[in-house]
Amino acid sequence: MVHGTRGELIERLAEAVGSVVVAHPTRVAVDGPPAAGKTTLADELAVALRERGRDVIRATIDDFVHPRAQRYPRGEYSAEGCYYDTHDYDALNRVLLDPLGPRGDRRFQHAIYDHAADAVLSPPVRTAPAAAVLVFDGVFLLRPELIDRWELRIFVSTALERTVDRAVRRERLVSPRAAVERRWRERYIPSQQLYFAAARPAEHADIVVHNDEPELPAWEIARRLTSPPIGPLDPPPP
Repeated sequence: MVHGTRGELIERLAEAVGSVVVAHPTRVAVDGPPAAGKTTLADELAVALRERGRDVIRATIDDFVHPRAQRYPRGEYSAEGCYYDTHDYDALNRVLLDPLGPRGDRRFQHAIYDHAADAVLSPPVRTAPAAAVLVFDGVFLLRPELIDRWELRIFVSTALERTVDRAVRRERLVSPRAAVERRWRERYIPSQQLYFAAARPAEHADIVVHNDEPELPAWEIARRLTSPPIGPLDPPPP
């Protein structure tokens, strides 16, 4: 395990992205529990990559959810519902991950749904340069439906109890503490425990970032990243 500054961590992640050698856009997953710091880390990585001259597509799992009526068939606080019913993986693969992959035409959409407005989104179709990088953050990204879609897999690890405190601070202006704690303890934390047991995301990650102290992070790098370059995870097209 390596300990360092925030800047050193971002630099190492950018180097890992740069070591990927594929003939299509590099798809980077930034996975981890809610309030682990995924979005902040992904935003910082995107800035670092742009500073290196890379074309970055920034997207999030929050824009690939089912309509509200489909998200809660098991109840608002169901952990199983959170894991199984929330996200539209078929659409994510169809409009974003597969078009950017080895058999894709690089024509993509970065979002399909506005969960806050509970409304369908239809952003214009864009064409990514072959050397672009998709930086995609969200929960459950290393589950079976998605595991083979990434060239680089980052898992942001934080003690689950610590995420409750972060969520309370983050949402204090919009939700009472009791409501936030209930959501985390009954839905989000158990759904992550279900995910950990079913998919073992940290074992499949290329880099695990320990983010209990964001300004003093630690990280572990999978052995396969120590022998550059990183080749495609997907089989080549016939």
